[in-house]
Amino acid sequence: MFKYFLGNSPRWFKFTMIFFLVFNIISYYTLGATITAWIVIAEFILTLAMALKCYPLQSGGLIAIEVLFLQLTSPEQAYYEVNQNLEVILLLMFMVAAIFFMKPLLMYIFSKVFVKVKSKVTLSVLFVFISAVLSAFLDALTVTAVLISVAVGFYGVYHKIHSSDKDYDDSGKLDRKELSGETLEKFKSFLRSLIMHGVVGTALGGVMTLVGEPQNLLIGERMGWDFIEFMMYMDHVTIPTFIAGMILTVVLEKTKVFGYGQKLPEVARTIIENYTAEEDKKRTDKEKTGLIIQGVAAILLITGLALHIAPVGFIGLALIIFQTAFMGITQEHSLGKAFEEALPFTALLVVFFVIVAMIHDQHLFTPIINWALSMEESQQPAMFYIANGVLSAISDNVFVATIYINEVKAAFDAGQISREHLNELAVAINTGTNLPSVATPNGQAAFLFLLTSALAPLINLSYMKMVKMAFPYTIVLGIMGLLGVMYF
Repeated sequence: MFKYFLGNSPRWFKFTMIFFLVFNIISYYTLGATITAWIVIAEFILTLAMALKCYPLQSGGLIAIEVLFLQLTSPEQAYYEVNQNLEVILLLMFMVAAIFFMKPLLMYIFSKVFVKVKSKVTLSVLFVFISAVLSAFLDALTVTAVLISVAVGFYGVYHKIHSSDKDYDDSGKLDRKELSGETLEKFKSFLRSLIMHGVVGTALGGVMTLVGEPQNLLIGERMGWDFIEFMMYMDHVTIPTFIAGMILTVVLEKTKVFGYGQKLPEVARTIIENYTAEEDKKRTDKEKTGLIIQGVAAILLITGLALHIAPVGFIGLALIIFQTAFMGITQEHSLGKAFEEALPFTALLVVFFVIVAMIHDQHLFTPIINWALSMEESQQPAMFYIANGVLSAISDNVFVATIYINEVKAAFDAGQISREHLNELAVAINTGTNLPSVATPNGQAAFLFLLTSALAPLINLSYMKMVKMAFPYTIVLGIMGLLGVMYF
């Protein structure tokens, strides 16, 4: 039984999980609910950190079941959290699947970009900039799904050449020999740095607008701000931070620190260039038609999201129907593949909401909120920013923002603070939950999605590696955001 428990996970991790499950019961009856709840958060973060060795749905899920069993929260409260985040769940189910069908188009565009743009610095800045702009008008998770799709596709191209008997660069040496060993490691490092620039870009753009991140919508709704108002209230913090982020990207690529700076190996570039040229020649009429339909779908996607004609998940579902109908994909098993990538993560997110419900029911963050509200008015925005940043990094930014905005709105409704002060606090809450939360994968849904995606093991992107690579961004974005809240 022990051998099969949690599959191929390390033995120490299996023992640790069994220890947690036994210890939590003892802790609950001796140390009480509040302390046990804090211990559970630490345990859950460990299960996320072990994502490459054991998918967190199993290990984290067992802890979540125990949380319900010990009545640290109720199924009703967990359901309420899921209900509040239904839009995010629909997005993951349908939008990621819609992007799956657009993969040939994405590959067509990005393989050209990868090969044509020779400078890694330019490519990195391009990645941050495009991810930020798209995240501001679409949403960070959709953009991350696109990034993952592109990187998996690009890795697939490399792997395909690597396992063939071709010689695309006419060097007289088989490509698979040229692409092995050190070249492969360099290629992985190249993809790793680009994808991390990209997801940080989603955070930089996501903080700016009403639709960039799920919590922005919530804050905007509570404050009664529309799209333009939201942008205007945030810009004194978001624009300087965005500029600082872009400068940092250049610095990281030039100095080659924190795992950045690896260029695409020249031999790999030549081989991939010749491979894509050959693929272009071999393209059938059916594939060409497919590309046109995917292009139309991409325009519909951007238009639909920018105009907010429906919840994101609904737009995704509409695109699945549109693309598959016109590309003639009508077999059930052909549709199934599109959902494989996102559904395990969707299940993990529901487990995550059980932990969030526990934090809510045990009032774990209430003392911190009361402490921030008890300070002098002039110090409050900075304190709220810091408190939101720290809590978002260990739990979930949507949840933290929900709690804080509700508390300050209640204080305003009770006549404790002025409208002007409420505006300042709302800006601090939004930027605090969006910027410093890039520190860990649990802070941002986009980061967690990347960590648990099919891409992470391919390019050796572990929890700790993500933390290390995000560290310079955390410091710069965190400090710029704080300065913006305090002085700009």
